Amino acid sequence: MGNRLTQIATRTGDNGTTGLGDNTRVSKNSLRVHAMGDVDELNSHIGVLLCEPMPEAVRSLLIEIQHELFNLGGELSIPGFELLKPQAVLALDDALAEHNAALPKLQEFILPAGTRAASQAHVCRTVARRAERAVVALEGQEALKDTPRQYLNRLSDLMFVLARVLNRHRSDGSVGDDVYWHSTRMARADADSATS
Repeated sequence: MGNRLTQIATRTGDNGTTGLGDNTRVSKNSLRVHAMGDVDELNSHIGVLLCEPMPEAVRSLLIEIQHELFNLGGELSIPGFELLKPQAVLALDDALAEHNAALPKLQEFILPAGTRAASQAHVCRTVARRAERAVVALEGQEALKDTPRQYLNRLSDLMFVLARVLNRHRSDGSVGDDVYWHSTRMARADADSATS
């Protein structure tokens, strides 16, 4: 493969525009650039998550997701192009089913908290949702394939599940748990039902 990046500081964006992969220039505030930026930010947050201890199966999955997000970013940077394949969404569905099956059913809402790895997975979840909203906004103006929206939607769900997996992972072999939300309203309802 030849060198693709020969110069980083081009100064061509000093006027508030950026170049797309098809050599057109658009405002840095365009919906397409917002979507590209959110996907890039999500990929970077996954890179931070990968700095944490985790099961090797989760690590391999996240590395594959980083490559798919790079494909997604490339697809967004070239209007009308397709890089992210529908099989990538199916891979997330498979991962969701596999990891969800190993978790206990949720009885209450959980907080985005716990271990650093789990908390960072929750950050990835929220950035994935923002990237999904950016793609939906772009779809309102330009024709896009369904796969980018579906991939980000499914990835946000998967990051929630992986946060639960990571809250259980301990390098000493012990098993952790979710961090549950203590709702005052729910506590009152429980107290009222106990006294009636």
